[in-house]
Amino acid sequence: MLGLALATLAMDTESGSAATTTTTITPPGGPPPGPDPGLARATTAGRAGAAFYGRAFDTCQAPSADTMRRWRESDYGAVGVYFGGRGRACPNQQHLSRDWLRSVDEMGWGVLPLYVGSQSPCVVAQNKQHVRIGQNPARQGAREGGDAVGKAQDLGIAPESPLYLDMESYRQSDRACARDTLAFVRAWNREVRSQGYVPGFYSSANSGVRHMDEARRQGVDDLPEVMWFARWNGEPDLYGEPALGRDAWLPGGRIHQYAGNVTERHGGRTITIDRNLVDAPVATLG
Repeated sequence: MLGLALATLAMDTESGSAATTTTTITPPGGPPPGPDPGLARATTAGRAGAAFYGRAFDTCQAPSADTMRRWRESDYGAVGVYFGGRGRACPNQQHLSRDWLRSVDEMGWGVLPLYVGSQSPCVVAQNKQHVRIGQNPARQGAREGGDAVGKAQDLGIAPESPLYLDMESYRQSDRACARDTLAFVRAWNREVRSQGYVPGFYSSANSGVRHMDEARRQGVDDLPEVMWFARWNGEPDLYGEPALGRDAWLPGGRIHQYAGNVTERHGGRTITIDRNLVDAPVATLG
């Protein structure tokens, strides 16, 4: 996310400014479908088919369990973690493990697992050029989808959990590139779904997200089941995103990353994060 945000680093430190105060908001675009659960932390995190509605943050390096405990005083209720993929900016996760996931689950956190695999052949970010999709995108997508499932299982993430494919901003107006990117994404989705997991997708609203919605309008199958869109406008809006069809990926299938590379301090610990508003599933632990 950082590229959009893949350069973000967690700063587990005792120093810094006073805690950031985040006010409760009602998302623009209207309330979520059905009864509005508000922005309180979801109480269903950690159970099969768990849904989450509320605030979440993601950061390149999963924070320590102690930092996650301290951040319970914030109004965040879920955390995005980068659990695999050859395109991860922080491949050496210092804390992420089965024990870490069990610990944060017991604290009440929801977890959004992110997989940063091969990137579009026309990816914009210079630091992703070396991990572009190759000449057989469907085969590569299936292989990396299997890798995502294997790494999720190694961490104790159970079937029925979402796995979010991170595809950084690309030039989807390049038709050949868009074709290969879509083939990769669809194959990744098929493989993840075939093994009992829920395929999600993260990208820039005006790039990959718009591309997926165009494919949906054309009747393409094997598309993501959850859409995590980055539009850094500072205004959380799950339901009014112009790149998505009004009724697409609803209910319970959207995440808006509305701010990136911001620093917050809670419980005496400072982290540089991306801010998200979530109406989507979180991981279940086996």
